[in-house]
Amino acid sequence: MDEDSHEHVVPGSDETLDTPDVHGYEFRDGVDFRELLASYATTGFQATALAEAIDIAERMQEADATTYLTCTSNIVSSGLREVVAALVREGYIDVLITTSGALTEDVIKTQKPFKMGSWNADEAALREEGINRLGNIFVPSDRYVWLEEYLYDFFDDFFAEEKTRTPTAFARELGATLDDENSVLKQASDNDVPVYCPALTDAEVGNFLYYYRQSYDPEVDIALLDDYETLIEGGMDADTTGLIAVGDGVPKHHAIMTNLFRGGADYAIYISTGMEGDGSLSGAPPTEAVSWGKIKADERNYTQIQAEATLVFPLLVAGAFF
Repeated sequence: MDEDSHEHVVPGSDETLDTPDVHGYEFRDGVDFRELLASYATTGFQATALAEAIDIAERMQEADATTYLTCTSNIVSSGLREVVAALVREGYIDVLITTSGALTEDVIKTQKPFKMGSWNADEAALREEGINRLGNIFVPSDRYVWLEEYLYDFFDDFFAEEKTRTPTAFARELGATLDDENSVLKQASDNDVPVYCPALTDAEVGNFLYYYRQSYDPEVDIALLDDYETLIEGGMDADTTGLIAVGDGVPKHHAIMTNLFRGGADYAIYISTGMEGDGSLSGAPPTEAVSWGKIKADERNYTQIQAEATLVFPLLVAGAFF
Protein backbone atom coordinates (compact mmCIF):
# COMPACT_ATOMS: atom_id res chain seq x y z
CA MET A 1 0.00 0.00 0.00
CA ASP A 2 1.41 3.40 -0.96
CA GLU A 3 1.74 6.16 1.64
CA ASP A 4 -1.17 8.22 0.31
CA SER A 5 -3.58 5.28 0.51
CA HIS A 6 -2.39 4.41 3.99
CA GLU A 7 -2.91 8.01 5.12
CA HIS A 8 -6.52 7.90 3.86
CA VAL A 9 -7.24 4.73 5.84
CA VAL A 10 -5.20 5.50 8.96
CA PRO A 11 -4.86 9.28 9.19
CA GLY A 12 -2.22 10.43 11.60
CA SER A 13 -2.72 12.95 14.39
CA ASP A 14 -0.28 14.77 16.63
CA GLU A 15 -3.07 16.36 18.67
CA THR A 16 -3.39 15.49 22.36
CA LEU A 17 -6.93 15.67 23.74
CA ASP A 18 -7.17 17.15 27.21
CA THR A 19 -10.41 15.38 28.12
CA PRO A 20 -11.22 12.42 30.40
CA ASP A 21 -10.72 8.87 29.17
CA VAL A 22 -13.82 6.92 28.22
CA HIS A 23 -14.30 4.42 31.03
CA GLY A 24 -17.34 2.62 32.35
CA TYR A 25 -18.27 0.89 35.59
CA GLU A 26 -16.20 -2.26 36.13
CA PHE A 27 -18.45 -4.30 38.46
CA ARG A 28 -15.41 -5.73 40.30
CA ASP A 29 -16.62 -5.46 43.89
CA GLY A 30 -20.38 -5.68 43.64
CA VAL A 31 -22.36 -2.56 42.89
CA ASP A 32 -22.14 0.85 44.52
CA PHE A 33 -25.05 2.86 43.16
CA ARG A 34 -23.39 6.24 43.66
CA GLU A 35 -20.21 5.12 41.96
CA LEU A 36 -22.23 3.61 39.13
CA LEU A 37 -23.96 6.94 38.49
CA ALA A 38 -20.63 8.77 38.78
CA SER A 39 -19.18 6.50 36.10
CA TYR A 40 -21.83 7.75 33.67
CA ALA A 41 -19.78 10.94 33.26
CA THR A 42 -17.18 8.99 31.25
CA THR A 43 -19.45 6.31 29.78
CA GLY A 44 -20.47 8.39 26.79
CA PHE A 45 -23.70 8.89 24.85
CA GLN A 46 -26.84 9.51 26.94
CA ALA A 47 -25.23 8.22 30.14
CA THR A 48 -22.97 11.25 30.07
CA ALA A 49 -25.98 13.52 29.47
CA LEU A 50 -27.56 12.03 32.59
CA ALA A 51 -24.39 12.70 34.58
CA GLU A 52 -24.47 16.30 33.33
CA ALA A 53 -28.11 16.58 34.40
CA ILE A 54 -27.31 15.33 37.90
CA ASP A 55 -24.53 17.91 38.17
CA ILE A 56 -26.82 20.73 36.99
CA ALA A 57 -29.59 19.67 39.38
CA GLU A 58 -27.13 19.73 42.27
CA ARG A 59 -25.94 23.20 41.24
CA MET A 60 -29.55 24.38 41.09
CA GLN A 61 -29.97 23.34 44.71
CA GLU A 62 -26.70 24.95 45.78
CA ALA A 63 -27.86 28.19 44.16
CA ASP A 64 -31.22 27.93 45.95
CA ALA A 65 -32.91 28.25 42.57
CA THR A 66 -36.65 28.49 42.22
CA THR A 67 -37.18 25.10 40.62
CA TYR A 68 -39.82 24.41 37.99
CA LEU A 69 -40.82 20.82 37.21
CA THR A 70 -42.81 20.32 34.04
CA CYS A 71 -44.32 17.02 32.97
CA THR A 72 -46.90 15.64 30.59
CA SER A 73 -49.78 13.43 31.72
CA ASN A 74 -48.11 10.13 30.75
CA ILE A 75 -45.63 10.72 33.56
CA VAL A 76 -48.48 10.51 36.09
CA SER A 77 -50.03 7.60 34.18
CA SER A 78 -46.86 5.62 34.85
CA GLY A 79 -45.06 4.82 38.07
CA LEU A 80 -43.27 8.16 37.82
CA ARG A 81 -46.27 9.64 39.66
CA GLU A 82 -44.68 8.53 42.92
CA VAL A 83 -41.36 10.11 41.93
CA VAL A 84 -42.99 13.49 41.23
CA ALA A 85 -44.96 13.30 44.49
CA ALA A 86 -41.73 12.61 46.41
CA LEU A 87 -39.98 15.63 44.91
CA VAL A 88 -42.90 17.86 45.88
CA ARG A 89 -43.22 16.28 49.34
CA GLU A 90 -39.55 16.80 50.18
CA GLY A 91 -39.55 20.45 49.12
CA TYR A 92 -37.40 20.18 45.99
CA ILE A 93 -40.00 21.69 43.65
CA ASP A 94 -41.34 25.24 43.81
CA VAL A 95 -43.55 25.28 40.71
CA LEU A 96 -45.24 22.39 38.90
CA ILE A 97 -46.58 22.79 35.36
CA THR A 98 -48.46 19.90 33.83
CA THR A 99 -51.39 18.87 31.62
CA SER A 100 -55.01 18.17 32.41
CA GLY A 101 -54.63 14.40 32.07
CA ALA A 102 -52.07 14.42 34.88
CA LEU A 103 -54.65 15.96 37.23
CA THR A 104 -57.43 13.54 36.36
CA GLU A 105 -55.23 10.46 36.51
CA ASP A 106 -53.68 11.52 39.79
CA VAL A 107 -57.17 11.76 41.28
CA ILE A 108 -58.21 8.37 39.88
CA LYS A 109 -55.14 6.66 41.29
CA THR A 110 -56.03 7.79 44.80
CA GLN A 111 -58.90 5.28 44.69
CA LYS A 112 -58.49 2.97 41.70
CA PRO A 113 -55.10 1.81 40.39
CA PHE A 114 -54.02 1.62 36.79
CA LYS A 115 -53.02 -1.90 35.72
CA MET A 116 -50.11 -3.31 33.77
CA GLY A 117 -51.09 -4.42 30.29
CA SER A 118 -49.49 -5.10 26.92
CA TRP A 119 -48.34 -3.08 23.93
CA ASN A 120 -49.73 -5.77 21.62
CA ALA A 121 -53.24 -6.12 23.00
CA ASP A 122 -56.26 -6.70 20.80
CA GLU A 123 -57.59 -3.13 20.60
CA ALA A 124 -61.10 -4.10 19.47
CA ALA A 125 -61.37 -6.59 22.32
CA LEU A 126 -60.21 -3.97 24.81
CA ARG A 127 -62.88 -1.59 23.55
CA GLU A 128 -65.55 -4.25 24.04
CA GLU A 129 -64.28 -4.90 27.56
CA GLY A 130 -64.23 -1.20 28.47
CA ILE A 131 -60.45 -1.03 28.86
CA ASN A 132 -58.38 1.93 27.64
CA ARG A 133 -54.71 1.41 26.69
CA LEU A 134 -51.85 3.81 27.49
CA GLY A 135 -48.83 2.09 25.97
CA ASN A 136 -48.54 -1.06 28.09
CA ILE A 137 -50.77 0.32 30.85
CA PHE A 138 -54.48 -0.52 31.01
CA VAL A 139 -57.12 1.81 32.46
CA PRO A 140 -60.63 0.33 32.84
CA SER A 141 -63.40 2.78 31.92
CA ASP A 142 -65.03 2.47 35.34
CA ARG A 143 -62.23 4.75 36.59
CA TYR A 144 -63.66 7.61 34.57
CA VAL A 145 -67.23 6.88 35.66
CA TRP A 146 -66.05 7.19 39.27
CA LEU A 147 -64.06 10.36 38.41
CA GLU A 148 -67.11 12.08 36.92
CA GLU A 149 -69.09 11.53 40.11
CA TYR A 150 -66.17 12.73 42.24
CA LEU A 151 -65.62 15.87 40.19
CA TYR A 152 -69.32 16.78 40.08
CA ASP A 153 -69.39 16.81 43.88
CA PHE A 154 -66.18 18.85 43.86
CA PHE A 155 -67.52 21.33 41.29
CA ASP A 156 -70.50 22.14 43.53
CA ASP A 157 -68.18 23.31 46.30
CA PHE A 158 -65.51 24.78 44.03
CA PHE A 159 -67.89 27.14 42.22
CA ALA A 160 -70.22 27.82 45.16
CA GLU A 161 -68.96 31.33 45.95
CA GLU A 162 -66.94 32.23 42.84
CA LYS A 163 -68.12 31.35 39.36
CA THR A 164 -64.82 32.09 37.63
CA ARG A 165 -61.81 30.23 38.99
CA THR A 166 -58.21 29.58 37.91
CA PRO A 167 -56.52 26.25 37.12
CA THR A 168 -54.14 26.72 40.07
CA ALA A 169 -57.10 27.16 42.43
CA PHE A 170 -58.68 24.07 40.87
CA ALA A 171 -55.55 21.98 41.47
CA ARG A 172 -54.99 23.31 45.00
CA GLU A 173 -58.54 22.79 46.23
CA LEU A 174 -58.89 19.43 44.46
CA GLY A 175 -55.65 18.25 46.06
CA ALA A 176 -56.97 19.24 49.48
CA THR A 177 -59.82 16.73 49.07
CA LEU A 178 -57.50 13.77 48.43
CA ASP A 179 -56.21 11.25 50.97
CA ASP A 180 -53.25 9.53 49.33
CA GLU A 181 -49.64 10.31 50.25
CA ASN A 182 -48.55 9.39 46.70
CA SER A 183 -50.90 11.93 45.15
CA VAL A 184 -49.07 14.74 43.36
CA LEU A 185 -52.01 17.09 43.89
CA LYS A 186 -52.28 16.30 47.60
CA GLN A 187 -48.56 16.86 48.14
CA ALA A 188 -48.70 20.11 46.16
CA SER A 189 -51.70 21.33 48.15
CA ASP A 190 -50.19 20.31 51.50
CA ASN A 191 -46.83 21.92 50.70
CA ASP A 192 -48.12 25.09 49.02
CA VAL A 193 -46.66 24.26 45.60
CA PRO A 194 -48.72 25.84 42.81
CA VAL A 195 -49.79 23.50 40.02
CA TYR A 196 -50.25 25.31 36.72
CA CYS A 197 -52.33 23.64 34.03
CA PRO A 198 -52.56 25.93 30.99
CA ALA A 199 -54.60 23.38 29.01
CA LEU A 200 -57.04 22.40 31.75
CA THR A 201 -59.80 21.49 29.28
CA ASP A 202 -57.64 19.03 27.32
CA ALA A 203 -58.79 15.87 29.14
CA GLU A 204 -61.69 14.51 31.16
CA VAL A 205 -61.72 17.65 33.33
CA GLY A 206 -62.66 19.66 30.26
CA ASN A 207 -65.38 17.19 29.28
CA PHE A 208 -66.89 17.19 32.75
CA LEU A 209 -66.67 20.98 33.06
CA TYR A 210 -68.55 21.21 29.76
CA TYR A 211 -71.27 18.84 30.96
CA TYR A 212 -71.46 20.62 34.30
CA ARG A 213 -71.91 24.04 32.73
CA GLN A 214 -74.47 22.73 30.25
CA SER A 215 -76.52 20.86 32.84
CA TYR A 216 -76.04 22.61 36.19
CA ASP A 217 -74.55 26.09 36.09
CA PRO A 218 -74.06 28.08 32.86
CA GLU A 219 -72.08 30.80 34.67
CA VAL A 220 -69.03 28.76 35.68
CA ASP A 221 -65.76 29.49 33.88
CA ILE A 222 -62.00 28.95 34.08
CA ALA A 223 -59.68 31.96 33.74
CA LEU A 224 -56.18 31.37 32.36
CA LEU A 225 -54.65 34.85 32.23
CA ASP A 226 -54.56 35.33 36.01
CA ASP A 227 -52.43 32.20 36.33
CA TYR A 228 -50.14 33.27 33.51
CA GLU A 229 -49.60 36.64 35.16
CA THR A 230 -48.73 34.97 38.46
CA LEU A 231 -46.37 32.55 36.74
CA ILE A 232 -44.51 35.34 34.94
CA GLU A 233 -44.26 37.57 38.01
CA GLY A 234 -43.02 34.68 40.14
CA GLY A 235 -40.17 34.10 37.70
CA MET A 236 -39.29 37.79 37.57
CA ASP A 237 -39.13 37.93 41.36
CA ALA A 238 -36.81 34.92 41.61
CA ASP A 239 -33.08 35.51 41.97
CA THR A 240 -32.25 32.23 40.21
CA THR A 241 -34.42 29.75 38.33
CA GLY A 242 -33.96 26.16 37.23
CA LEU A 243 -36.11 23.97 34.99
CA ILE A 244 -36.54 20.20 34.88
CA ALA A 245 -38.69 19.38 31.86
CA VAL A 246 -39.85 15.75 31.79
CA GLY A 247 -41.41 15.47 28.37
CA ASP A 248 -42.28 18.33 26.08
CA GLY A 249 -45.24 20.31 24.78
CA VAL A 250 -47.24 22.98 26.62
CA PRO A 251 -45.79 22.44 30.13
CA LYS A 252 -42.17 22.76 29.02
CA HIS A 253 -42.86 25.79 26.87
CA HIS A 254 -44.79 27.59 29.59
CA ALA A 255 -41.78 27.26 31.88
CA ILE A 256 -39.26 28.58 29.38
CA MET A 257 -41.62 31.19 27.94
CA THR A 258 -42.35 32.74 31.33
CA ASN A 259 -38.62 32.73 32.10
CA LEU A 260 -38.09 34.82 28.96
CA PHE A 261 -39.49 37.81 30.89
CA ARG A 262 -36.59 37.61 33.37
CA GLY A 263 -33.90 37.15 30.70
CA GLY A 264 -34.01 33.36 30.62
CA ALA A 265 -33.75 30.46 33.05
CA ASP A 266 -30.40 30.04 34.80
CA TYR A 267 -30.42 26.23 34.59
CA ALA A 268 -32.35 23.75 32.45
CA ILE A 269 -32.59 19.98 32.15
CA TYR A 270 -34.67 18.36 29.42
CA ILE A 271 -35.65 14.69 29.27
CA SER A 272 -37.08 14.13 25.83
CA THR A 273 -37.49 11.71 22.95
CA GLY A 274 -38.70 14.52 20.66
CA MET A 275 -37.11 14.91 17.23
CA GLU A 276 -35.70 18.32 16.37
CA GLY A 277 -35.85 17.80 12.61
CA ASP A 278 -39.50 18.70 12.11
CA GLY A 279 -39.10 22.09 13.79
CA SER A 280 -41.72 21.38 16.43
CA LEU A 281 -41.55 22.80 19.93
CA SER A 282 -41.67 19.31 21.43
CA GLY A 283 -38.44 18.34 19.70
CA ALA A 284 -36.66 21.61 20.36
CA PRO A 285 -33.48 21.16 22.43
CA PRO A 286 -32.39 23.67 25.08
CA THR A 287 -29.98 25.28 22.60
CA GLU A 288 -32.97 26.51 20.60
CA ALA A 289 -34.43 28.09 23.75
CA VAL A 290 -31.12 29.93 24.19
CA SER A 291 -31.61 31.53 20.78
CA TRP A 292 -34.97 32.89 21.96
CA GLY A 293 -33.64 34.13 25.30
CA LYS A 294 -35.70 31.59 27.25
CA ILE A 295 -32.60 29.91 28.73
CA LYS A 296 -29.46 31.86 29.58
CA ALA A 297 -26.40 31.13 27.48
CA ASP A 298 -23.99 30.41 30.33
CA GLU A 299 -21.55 27.54 29.83
CA ARG A 300 -22.79 24.14 31.04
CA ASN A 301 -26.02 25.45 32.52
CA TYR A 302 -28.28 23.19 30.44
CA THR A 303 -28.42 19.70 29.01
CA GLN A 304 -30.83 17.32 27.32
CA ILE A 305 -31.12 13.60 28.00
CA GLN A 306 -32.45 11.98 24.85
CA ALA A 307 -34.15 9.05 26.51
CA GLU A 308 -37.53 7.77 27.64
CA ALA A 309 -38.38 9.28 31.01
CA THR A 310 -39.29 6.12 32.94
CA LEU A 311 -35.73 4.89 32.37
CA VAL A 312 -33.79 7.96 33.44
CA PHE A 313 -35.93 10.30 35.56
CA PRO A 314 -35.74 8.10 38.69
CA LEU A 315 -31.95 7.92 38.25
CA LEU A 316 -31.71 11.71 37.99
CA VAL A 317 -33.83 12.14 41.11
CA ALA A 318 -31.88 9.50 43.05
CA GLY A 319 -28.52 10.95 42.02
CA ALA A 320 -29.28 14.63 42.58
CA PHE A 321 -31.91 14.83 45.29
CA PHE A 322 -31.91 11.75 47.53
